[in-house]
Amino acid sequence: MKLIYGRPPAVFDPPAEATQTSPLIPGSAALEEIAPGSADLAMIYAPPGALERRAVLAHALRALKPGGRLDAMAPKDKGGSRLKKELEGFGLTVVDEPKAHHRRCRATMDSPLTGLDEAIEAGAARQVSDTGLWSRPGVFAWDRIDAGTATLALQLPPMKGVGADLGCGVGVLSLAVLTSEAVTALTGIDLDRRAVEAARLNVTDPRAAFEWADARTLPASGDMDFVVMNPPFHDGGQEDRHLGQAFVRKAAELLKKGGTLWMVANRHLPYEADLNAAFRRVRVVEESAGYKVFEATK
Repeated sequence: MKLIYGRPPAVFDPPAEATQTSPLIPGSAALEEIAPGSADLAMIYAPPGALERRAVLAHALRALKPGGRLDAMAPKDKGGSRLKKELEGFGLTVVDEPKAHHRRCRATMDSPLTGLDEAIEAGAARQVSDTGLWSRPGVFAWDRIDAGTATLALQLPPMKGVGADLGCGVGVLSLAVLTSEAVTALTGIDLDRRAVEAARLNVTDPRAAFEWADARTLPASGDMDFVVMNPPFHDGGQEDRHLGQAFVRKAAELLKKGGTLWMVANRHLPYEADLNAAFRRVRVVEESAGYKVFEATK
């Protein structure tokens, strides 16, 4: 069995017919559920966060057979410079080389390893004491309530009918929406499987359901009463305004005539043109602390 985590650049020759295990690619297998000692090769495009990265590496190493090969890489400024030391800390002999602005580390499972359980535990799901919510390293704003989300939650009026929370994360906005008894159903959508799993623990209201999917690919149902969202604007660590613009268009496709979008965005992001093109009426409800809250009616 060959495993791959994420989407390594083509220059690293990702293995053909490998089992994808990234939680950010809907439909992928869960790396933590791969049977120990079952894989011949694991190629890991390592994530930037230290706790998440070490946990991913530890899960991959646990999945490898004796003599199995680990091939891990990351951009130099997003964890790549620490990869070799982290892998050596598990007891591996590592070949490290620079390539395409990355560091690439290769090792073979040929000796007993140490520290895997500790790394896995440090990256596992837990109830965060400061928020009381389930989350885990790697999820957006995993150990806090994102300021933009908090700003929108404070501005939301009582919702009613059927709606969606696009990019729902661990369910903060969903909890705010469901305080209204007039809401009959809410679907939360997120690209991150780990966030969806956490949201299901955090939001136990039977009116809510959560799906692991890319919100941009949802069918254009045109039957919803409301959409709430704090859309992403980073892809692979780089700012990408097209993400938020795609979320705006999708929200409009999901809403019925007269349906309403409530959205928060960083103040510097220029979504006004996209909102005005997709909606009949748009107003800025709040603008403070670096954020803008919009209400847009279809």
